[in-house]
Amino acid sequence: MKYANQISEMLNAFSPAPLKKEQMTEFYCADTMEYRTSDKYDSPIEDLADICRNPEEYSACLLLGHRGCGKSTELNRMSEKLAKEGYKIRTINCSLDLDLFNIVHLDLFILMGEALLELAEESGCEIKKQTLERIKNFWLEGTETMLSEEMAEFALETGTELETKGIFAGLLNLFAKLKTDLKFNEETRKEYRKKISVRTSEWIGLLGEIAEEITKKTEGKRPILIFEDLDKLNPEDAWRVFYNYAAVLAGMRFPVIYTFPIGLSYDTRFSAMESYFVIKTLPMIKIETIENKPFQKGIDVIKEIVGKRAKLDLFETDVLKRMIQDTGGSLRDLFRVINTAATRAERRDSECISMEDAERALEELKTSLTRRIEGKNYKFLGNIYRGNKERIEDKEMLLKMLQASVVLEYNGKRWHNVHPLVVRFLKEQGEIDDDGKQSGGI
Repeated sequence: MKYANQISEMLNAFSPAPLKKEQMTEFYCADTMEYRTSDKYDSPIEDLADICRNPEEYSACLLLGHRGCGKSTELNRMSEKLAKEGYKIRTINCSLDLDLFNIVHLDLFILMGEALLELAEESGCEIKKQTLERIKNFWLEGTETMLSEEMAEFALETGTELETKGIFAGLLNLFAKLKTDLKFNEETRKEYRKKISVRTSEWIGLLGEIAEEITKKTEGKRPILIFEDLDKLNPEDAWRVFYNYAAVLAGMRFPVIYTFPIGLSYDTRFSAMESYFVIKTLPMIKIETIENKPFQKGIDVIKEIVGKRAKLDLFETDVLKRMIQDTGGSLRDLFRVINTAATRAERRDSECISMEDAERALEELKTSLTRRIEGKNYKFLGNIYRGNKERIEDKEMLLKMLQASVVLEYNGKRWHNVHPLVVRFLKEQGEIDDDGKQSGGI
């Protein structure tokens, strides 16, 4: 990614991918928390960092937040800071390593094994040969026919190697295969899960032993694992992973941060999760007040984020402000709109994005959002927009609307609002008037 000085460079500058370590200095905007939480000293990300630093706690955390609110970038920023302090951290991108439509909690334990072994190698740990042998035997013993040939080859290679380095390297190669099969091979995936399922406590013990060796090497700083993209799970898949296995997932002897769908915090089952996990929420950047009035400080900080990536004179007067207001504080939606508008501007051979480019891009996003709602949802959405923003009785409907990004949640004082483009749609349909009052359609 590089700074956009002209329209043709906008797509690269506004990639939806989170900022990486090497991009932070140039592109990261550090002053967003006050406009997320309404308190400049309140930061859920700093809270997570403090938990990870505490050597006495074995805490697992859930990080909630809307898709596109900046969770991944903030976690990467936290990881960068902790790494400078000497912590060993690994972020696991679940959407890359797993099939998110076919995932169970056991899959996460396999990825933990690979991540900790990689961190141990980076740390220069001399893990006991006995521990490595136990990990090797965990996967070799009782292997079904489909894996026997490859496993036998692995056993031969490591069995003839007297040095622990040879076993270590063999295990890393093995986990690379396990991860590939976990995502793409249905039959072997079942076998891996069965192996972990019947010996879960043994495997968790082995993970703890590797973590302890890393902790010794880093002078008491425990390794930290971050599971990204689990907030993208469908509700039923998220509950399948977390609900019945909260105690196990929270029982690691090292800090683990799991992202989690924000809408599920309104499910009655979520209260059970609070007994096992530290819950933190990264709010949206507020661009409106609870009274539906523009919040200029929030708009300005998002404008600053955009200005870190592109020259602001690539937008005609008031165009960027319109984009920010109509995307509701969602950075993902804003970047999508900027990219769509920039593409149109480039095709017009224009040197900047016009209001017409912006409106067409916003219309495209509005169409995508409104496909997710039905006529029976209009009354519910209208009630939120007209003032019922804090106490919403229909939790099941709220969960669905949050999952669809049709309703957005803001913090400080926890409240909700309808996505501005959905508000525009409801007005076009005559469901609410320009003052937000009830019309005949609702």
